[in-house]
Amino acid sequence: MGVDPKKRLQNRLVVLRAEKGWTQKDVAEKIGVSRQTIISLEKNKYTPTLVLAFELANLFGKDINEVFQYTRTEGEE
Repeated sequence: MGVDPKKRLQNRLVVLRAEKGWTQKDVAEKIGVSRQTIISLEKNKYTPTLVLAFELANLFGKDINEVFQYTRTEGEE
């Protein structure tokens, strides 16, 4: 099933990672995923599981809503 273009989950991972001075590899190793997963997340090409989203928020010491933003276009129920 493809991603619905009217519903988007975006994130601030690039900014948060830069603030910490961490590489994609650093983040991946800290939470136990591949570097490719981090790349895909940063490009908004992959929607994380809820557990992964919380793991990332915790890693950066942020509330999940400070890391991920969900948007829907007008006309959505």
